[in-house]
Amino acid sequence: MGRPSRNIDTLLLAAGRELLPEVGAAGLSVRSVAARAGVNPGMFHYHFRTKDAFVARLLQETYDSMFEHLELAAAGGPAPMALHAALCVLGRFARDHAKLLRRLFVDALGGDPHAGAFLRANVPRHLGVLARLVERGQREGVLRRMPVAQAVALLGGGVAAPLIVASALSDTHLAGRASARAFANAIGTDAAIAERAACAIAGLAASTTRRRLR
Repeated sequence: MGRPSRNIDTLLLAAGRELLPEVGAAGLSVRSVAARAGVNPGMFHYHFRTKDAFVARLLQETYDSMFEHLELAAAGGPAPMALHAALCVLGRFARDHAKLLRRLFVDALGGDPHAGAFLRANVPRHLGVLARLVERGQREGVLRRMPVAQAVALLGGGVAAPLIVASALSDTHLAGRASARAFANAIGTDAAIAERAACAIAGLAASTTRRRLR
């Protein structure tokens, strides 16, 4: 008997991407994923064997797609230009997956092994890309000399963190829903992300390059 169509893999993964931000890894069930995909639960086990393997693949594919673009962005041009491109990739990823990222951090803090393992394996990867770009900019004399971790915190805090906060405000009663969503929309455009990235890099610029980066 031949292997069933790989389209079932695609349906199940798409269903998992929809459900995971809502329920987290612990709340995700084989039956809920199969029901959302419109397939028999037995096909889930055929393609992925276990829920653990499914969640791991789902998270890793989502991250690796972003990381591929991040590496390409970081490879081109002078350090400030590469850093700006990399920050835009991370900003768009934070915007497009804000709810999932919030869920991962909450689950990891709550002791969920899937979320914890994923974050431990992957967060150092993109932070490492930013750190290397900052170090290169400092060596080239276009970025001010300061602790690299401090610089990376400033960049991430200025570009990606507001998108996570805006997403949380939009989904809760901590702020008026209409105003929170308007805020999220205003800071979540590609142009807004690019502008914050430019401003963050300008804040790190050595005095001789600050005017040019503006």
